Amino acid sequence: MSLKKWRIGAADKAAANIIANECDIDPFAALIAVSRGITDASELEMMISNEPVLCDPRELADISVAADYLNAAVSDNKKIAVFGDYDCDGVVATAIMFDYLKSRGADVCFYIPDRIEEGYGMSREAVLKLHNEGVNVIVTVDNGISCADEVAYAGSLGIEVVVTDHHLPPENLPEAVAVVDPHRTDCRSSFKEICGAQVAFKLICVMEDKEPEQMLYRYGDLLTVAVIGDVMPLINENRSIVKYGLCIIKNKPRTGLSALINSAGIDRNTINAAKVSFGIVPRINTAGRMDSALRAFELLTSKDMLSALKIAGELEDLNALRQKTEKDIFTEAVEQIEQSGYRYNRVIVVSGNNWHMGVMGIVASRICEKYSKPAIVLSVNGDIAHGSGRSYEGFALYEAISACSDILIKYGGHALAAGVTLGAGDIDEFRKRINRYARSEAYCPPELRLDLKLNPAAVNIDMAYSVKKLEPFGFGNPVPMFGIFGVCIEKITELSGGKHLKITFKKADTAFQALLFSVSADKFGFYPGDICDIAVCLDVSEFKGNDTLSIQIKAIRLSGEYPDSLFEDIAAFDDFESGYGADPAVLLPSREQIAVLYKKISASPVSAKRMEYLFTDDPGYAKTQIALKVLRELGLIVFDGTNYTLAPVRAKTELINSKTYAKLKAVSEIDE
Repeated sequence: MSLKKWRIGAADKAAANIIANECDIDPFAALIAVSRGITDASELEMMISNEPVLCDPRELADISVAADYLNAAVSDNKKIAVFGDYDCDGVVATAIMFDYLKSRGADVCFYIPDRIEEGYGMSREAVLKLHNEGVNVIVTVDNGISCADEVAYAGSLGIEVVVTDHHLPPENLPEAVAVVDPHRTDCRSSFKEICGAQVAFKLICVMEDKEPEQMLYRYGDLLTVAVIGDVMPLINENRSIVKYGLCIIKNKPRTGLSALINSAGIDRNTINAAKVSFGIVPRINTAGRMDSALRAFELLTSKDMLSALKIAGELEDLNALRQKTEKDIFTEAVEQIEQSGYRYNRVIVVSGNNWHMGVMGIVASRICEKYSKPAIVLSVNGDIAHGSGRSYEGFALYEAISACSDILIKYGGHALAAGVTLGAGDIDEFRKRINRYARSEAYCPPELRLDLKLNPAAVNIDMAYSVKKLEPFGFGNPVPMFGIFGVCIEKITELSGGKHLKITFKKADTAFQALLFSVSADKFGFYPGDICDIAVCLDVSEFKGNDTLSIQIKAIRLSGEYPDSLFEDIAAFDDFESGYGADPAVLLPSREQIAVLYKKISASPVSAKRMEYLFTDDPGYAKTQIALKVLRELGLIVFDGTNYTLAPVRAKTELINSKTYAKLKAVSEIDE
């Protein structure tokens, strides 16, 4: 199921014109901002400003205590260990804190746990190892808030701990020298959506007794990678950091980042948040996922280009291995989902033996995107299963997992992403429980959010230039997307050997072209003459030295009305396929309605994607899908994974010979 609810932002042109004049910005850019709820001129001014503005670090609870203690520890030549994490944010935070303490002449070392062998956060074994190495002080970065037992154990060994973290704290904080976390209930920080590296950076600023803007030149590039890598919303100070940091990366990145950019083949002159997200971050993450995060740390702290290039090359190879591993597991997971019928569940739970733990979250994200369902991917190792889950806005995954806590060994996370550990024998029960919870909640379909509705006759390159004024884009400030409705497909042209499509549309007297990437013509599902709605992004591309407008298709559907009842229909069909009830009034098509579908397929093959949009008014999504199932059970049509076609040999039969039809008919007669 690829249907999403299209939601268009409110276009208040009068409000947009007012703030456009006050901020001296193009009215189209202002209109986008207004559609996103930015109606205050000062807020928009901050958004488009190139001057970094960061919150006062001293707002964070305990930060002055932490700074004073660490300054004293440096002066007293105590051995300090920076205890980090293996993901991008954790590695960057470790590199920043280690580099700073080293520059102060501190006796400093670092510790990053192994993702597979040790897992997230402090452990007694790691603390004991540091104790045996003569460590007097541990400062955690991007972890520690939930390690009360480990902090207490460190104290019993004579090690003092300073905790810096950004995750949600438990009810009782660790008994450390200081606990710096914006989510403490007594923390008066004005902006809390910051990553672990930012908390570490703020502590450094207080230790130096300098404003963060004065220190940004030193760590802005690394902070940018961490903010983007940890998917922090690109608003407030996060936006300032990324905007400033991208300039550093473009003009004078540190040695390790320069080597990584070179190895990845990224054009530094066109660096943006997307290239950091998809080019730099995965290569830093891949070290911890596929091997050891220590290599990424060594890269980010390297001062020698030759050694940095060597490590960057290693990460490039690891990233290729990660991509292959991810692809193989994703393919296996999809096969399991299709064969087992999990695609119809409200929450997809899929598992495999010894799947690589380093890519569980990535595979979960891909499954969530493919099926528009929350997804949890589990790797079974012996009697234990570990995994990661991903969701979309509107379905709180952490709460759903919490509802199953009595059969879980360990779990954690937030609304959109979570991790879970459970007994391998409890997977089926977990799948039932979490889907029971999901069905107890109001069904919330995934949404496709459009900033504005555009008339194709008015679309021009100036609009694309205006869009760029609102960069950088990322989580919390996505690339603007626009809806163009009721356009006719004139021509479909294959590009790059059929890998991509260029589609010519027309509405009234206006014709225009748009690109659709990574979709072949046979998988497209739409044809010349179709009247469609398209969701697009506008960009500027260079061709033969000239700037040209590029229109990129992000979603397409047959034009029409798609009421909320459609998604209730989808939920009803999915519940039926999952074994949760059968409502004939919603599900059972009439003989005539089945005949209409059969006639449609008799005329020419119909793709599954296209069939999702056909007949949404009559007989409706659920009855259409049931009719297709009935026709397949009767051997009248076949489905090859892409298209519905007539069966080569068809015997005369009756509808009642279909198990699905018979089941629904029986329920219908009982109800009557």
